Amino acid sequence: MIGTMVVLGVDPGTARTGYAIVKKEKGENQLLCFGVISTEKSLNSELRLLEVFNRLSKLIRKWQVTELALESLFFNANAKTAMLVSQASGVVKLLAARSRVPLFEYTPLQVKIALTGYGRAEKSQVGKMVQRIFNLEAVPSPDDAADAVAIALCHCYSRKLKVSFKK
Repeated sequence: MIGTMVVLGVDPGTARTGYAIVKKEKGENQLLCFGVISTEKSLNSELRLLEVFNRLSKLIRKWQVTELALESLFFNANAKTAMLVSQASGVVKLLAARSRVPLFEYTPLQVKIALTGYGRAEKSQVGKMVQRIFNLEAVPSPDDAADAVAIALCHCYSRKLKVSFKK
């Protein structure tokens, strides 16, 4: 019997964290939900990270997530932005460990290749592939949400389903 995977894809950030839930069952991928977690600029960084943690925790429980796919960090010219993204990424890693959900990381290059076959694809091309694959009326918006869908889908393409046997 082939199992079912429910993947939470995450594009980390403190101002906006993109998320998507994709279910893979019998070789078919189904987009269950997507969006962004936006935090208030007036909050200090600890409270913003706590908000991301709490909202993603609720998604894991609600959708009974079995695996988490995270966009791995890449070096950014803006050191402050890179630090904030790394903090949000750390919160997601902590959440995965605390929830006992296996974590998988994918570089932007891996995501682009998985969805478009081309590592230098533009964000818009990746978004259009997400739209086409799931037969959506429009590209998921904002970009953080589209990226999260792409990350979850990359994981579904990359990960083989486990075979489970009843005892």
